[in-house]
Amino acid sequence: MPAPRIDLNADCGESLAAWSMDGDEAILSVVTSANVACGFHAGDPTVARRTCTAAAEHGVAVGAQVSYDDLKGFGRRFIAVPRTELADQLVYQIGALQALARASGTEVGYVKPHGALYNAIVHHEEHAAAVVDAVRDVDPELALLVLPGSEIERRAREAGLRTVREAFADRGYTPEATLVPRTEPGAVLHDPQAVAERVVRMALEGVVEAADGSLVAVDAQSVCVHGDTPGAVAIAERVRAALQEAGVELGSFL
Repeated sequence: MPAPRIDLNADCGESLAAWSMDGDEAILSVVTSANVACGFHAGDPTVARRTCTAAAEHGVAVGAQVSYDDLKGFGRRFIAVPRTELADQLVYQIGALQALARASGTEVGYVKPHGALYNAIVHHEEHAAAVVDAVRDVDPELALLVLPGSEIERRAREAGLRTVREAFADRGYTPEATLVPRTEPGAVLHDPQAVAERVVRMALEGVVEAADGSLVAVDAQSVCVHGDTPGAVAIAERVRAALQEAGVELGSFL
């Protein structure tokens, strides 16, 4: 039986002006895919280009991390924007990163919604449709990272887009296989060893322990380690080492 294969992705390029998110260079030496901020929740053109260049140097795949237009809230606030307007904002973000990636010697291969948008499109039909509209209009060959069983996964597949199922290394899960809201206890996990053990279990057994102790099925091709989580680099390094020790092959899904 061939060894299981998993992609490790992380949010990168989220520095903005005097607000510096350290660790991009270090985490890019660990992960296999980089979700690069497109300027609507964090980042700016210079940071994005620098991040794409570093990703190319490390052989890391580049994805556009798109968001609601919410710099002040770091993209973690739902915005009731009309479908067509949201789609246009997403097209704008993807296109901008495509240009910066090409100028850096690489290409955008996938799209990953960020924060509140990611959580909204698990159930929100109009915003899920807007994401599908944007990806299809820019480049229907782009892959789309999705939460398994979500509205965005269903709509994307119906539209003929390639979906990549994602799990989260350092986020708590509800018994319904959604993420524990960041406003609640247990939303973010910080112990590198505990996170590494749960990721190995995801990869080998296809399950994760939810906040109530129940086991939730996860069918993930990619696992996210949040770049803005305190100690993110140490977590990512331990996760990578644990997966390799367990015989799991690491590599981008592209």
